[in-house]
Amino acid sequence: MYITSIEIKDKRFDLAEGVGSDATHTTPQYAYAVCCLNTDAQTTGIGLAFTLGAGNDLVCKAIEYLSVGLVGREIEELMSDFGTVYRGMVDSPSFRWLGPHKGVVQLALAAVVNACYDLWAKSRQVPLWKLLLDLTPEQLVNTLDLSYLEEVLTREQAIALLTDNLSTRNSRKDVLITGYKGYDTSVGWFNFSDEKIVENTKKAISNGFTALKLKVGSDDPLRDIRRALLIRKTAGDEATIMVDANQKWNVPQALDICKRLGEINPFWIEEPTHPDDVFGHQTIARTIAPLKVAAGEHIPNKIIFKNFLQAKAMDFCQVDAVRVGGISEFLTISLLSKSMGIPVVPHVGDMGQIHQHLVLFNHIGMNHEHLFLEHIPHLKQYFDNPAEIVDAYYQIPQTPGSSSDLKD
Repeated sequence: MYITSIEIKDKRFDLAEGVGSDATHTTPQYAYAVCCLNTDAQTTGIGLAFTLGAGNDLVCKAIEYLSVGLVGREIEELMSDFGTVYRGMVDSPSFRWLGPHKGVVQLALAAVVNACYDLWAKSRQVPLWKLLLDLTPEQLVNTLDLSYLEEVLTREQAIALLTDNLSTRNSRKDVLITGYKGYDTSVGWFNFSDEKIVENTKKAISNGFTALKLKVGSDDPLRDIRRALLIRKTAGDEATIMVDANQKWNVPQALDICKRLGEINPFWIEEPTHPDDVFGHQTIARTIAPLKVAAGEHIPNKIIFKNFLQAKAMDFCQVDAVRVGGISEFLTISLLSKSMGIPVVPHVGDMGQIHQHLVLFNHIGMNHEHLFLEHIPHLKQYFDNPAEIVDAYYQIPQTPGSSSDLKD
């Protein structure tokens, strides 16, 4: 199956009032820069990168630059040593100068890489999670670029980690029957009224969700405390509640407000300060313990993830395959996190479409803990094969590919 041409689409979606809002991104427009790999077999690989609208056209232009070398490649041959191809794209001198491995170029890389994996799974007529599980440890590691990680994760160590978990896979395949547990991230968008978050919490609980997330980071911390107490009172003591500041606080503010939010016993406090501030997160994590820090939504690449993990600056890794350099880098960071004992609970800029596959592989193939996966339903109607949630569990996708196809 040969790639014959590349099509790029700028897809933007307006949201209902208040939906998607947080302390930093108050009026978002969800958008995808889409890479389409057309083939001689009338099969198209679809890759997504997530943005908030403005600038999506810049990512689309960068996709054009990065993907040109894929035309004429046969998909099995391409993916047999994709790690080398990947590094060639990210280290092309003119593009590397624009990052390296950050911003518009890194987002474009995600779309291109995700399209390659989607096409690979479609060419084999299997869903992405099964494609990844069917690969040998060596074949999977061949799709990764482990450069700049050598002091903490070598190729041999990555293969050994995957190999060591082969014999126990069957003990973790129950997830293919039960589905993968979800958590509701939409109960408490930042611009929702107090009445709305209470109503949403009751609805989520009635739909089977036992884990919920609230957006915090108000200019008035008392608003955050009040709303957090409302959700805790409504959901009950047994519910798992996370709070997400979306980078709003400086370190002194974070230390003060996190301590006060401890009253509701949050499962984690997400993005408490600027996403590039490794030592700031380290200080927060050390000071607020045993409260836990989650981060990764805006960490742009594997190197900075490595630094966060080395500094013990995160308790939960929230890598997102439509924001770092695609599925390849997601898997690399998942291996790195596993080797350092940190669970992966992805952020889902893809609305869970791709990540429902990736968490299955992480759990079965790497022995990452089955915690839960973020659920955001706001773009469900735009996907050909939308993620399905039943009683708060993601159902196992069966359609070939990565579930990324968007309706025309």
